[in-house]
Amino acid sequence: MTKSELIEAIAARGELTKARAEMVVNCVFESMTEALKRGEGIEIRGYGSFTVRPYKPYAGRNPRTGQPVPVPAKRLPFFKVGKELKELVNGSRHRPITGGTDEDD
Repeated sequence: MTKSELIEAIAARGELTKARAEMVVNCVFESMTEALKRGEGIEIRGYGSFTVRPYKPYAGRNPRTGQPVPVPAKRLPFFKVGKELKELVNGSRHRPITGGTDEDD
């Protein structure tokens, strides 16, 4: 699902205009982004949690030349799936696992 598809789904379910649904989606994503920038975690019960994990600097390699390249320390967002979502997705095992998209559904 893309962001525009999410906006359309929210607009249809909530009987909102697409403009209003887009504002809601953008507000939610911006709020989550700001919280992660501040180093705060986000927990959505039944769905999962977002945290920020620090990574130490290390020496990487340039794949073309093989030369060592210093990689600086960084902080990256990390998502841990919640139990309910994991069970819902796992419960849909009657669907075949394919490498493509689900356009036939």
